[in-house]
Amino acid sequence: MTTIYDIAKKANVSPMTVSRVINNKGSISEKTREKVEAVIKELNYIPNAAAQSLNIKKTKLLSLIITDITNPFFTKVARGAADKANQMGYQLILCNTDEDYEKESDYINALISKRVDGVIIAPTGDSSIKNLNKLIKNRIPFTLIDREIESVSCDKVLGDNYEGTKLLLQHLIDHGHERIALVHGPLTISTSKERYQAFLETIKIKDLNIDPLFFIETHYKQEKDWNGIDHLVNLPPAKRPTAIFAANNFIAIKIINSLREKKIKVPNDIAVVCFDDLELFMDFDPFLTVSSQPAYDFGYIGTQLVIERVEEVSPKEYRTINLKPELVIRKSSGTPIK
Repeated sequence: MTTIYDIAKKANVSPMTVSRVINNKGSISEKTREKVEAVIKELNYIPNAAAQSLNIKKTKLLSLIITDITNPFFTKVARGAADKANQMGYQLILCNTDEDYEKESDYINALISKRVDGVIIAPTGDSSIKNLNKLIKNRIPFTLIDREIESVSCDKVLGDNYEGTKLLLQHLIDHGHERIALVHGPLTISTSKERYQAFLETIKIKDLNIDPLFFIETHYKQEKDWNGIDHLVNLPPAKRPTAIFAANNFIAIKIINSLREKKIKVPNDIAVVCFDDLELFMDFDPFLTVSSQPAYDFGYIGTQLVIERVEEVSPKEYRTINLKPELVIRKSSGTPIK
């Protein structure tokens, strides 16, 4: 294995000079620097990152912690984070919690031991505050993305869940729907809570009936067997909802599959809309009407903010970036009810 002593001998300089070139420290003539860099390239020398980190007190490691890598939303988030990390000379460690607090806790313990410089995280829920406090205690900067925990002071990149919910509901109402069901995630997750609250507020403002049977809480995890809406589809057709609002894309898939099993057609019998797109499932017919969020930007901007904290170039005040959703109308919401 090539060492700095091999480079020093071939370049006819001291090992200290080689070290200064590698770590970009000290006063060295441009001619000497170019000579040493040429030998480094010739011998294919790769600096020891761990050793360098002891000198500069940085590992150039970041971590992205997301809740479900199989969800196309988080797949795009990961791409955005990886692109920005690579652009800025950092390596990105990807951690997938599967909506599991304990797994999230284990990951954070491991990342602290690896001395990562910063973390971009979509927390599993309100209980994640305990894990975030570990990062605070170890002085590791982090950015919350998609989901927030209000009592935590940090940079955040969030979606506008209220606006996205109202856009979808108004679309359904404009199509003549009055009996609209909501299938949402756990209310310990900020996105679920905000979409639930926005749904209730909009229904009340529009003076529509609020039927307790039309509110169903589930989770964001994938599962093969799911009977979450059986009580809805077993109602007489005149009492069934004419539309269902799914709080995220995977819930929407489960809903449509359940309706198909019951021979209920979407959108002819029941319309379905949801939060977040499913571009990886575009052959899933009917195409879903969605409130689409710029997923890539969550990862890209979140990583930019944490790098600025790591490199101490960010303002003292913490920042919250709000990303706007876009209503994308497709077949699943059907035609207006006459």
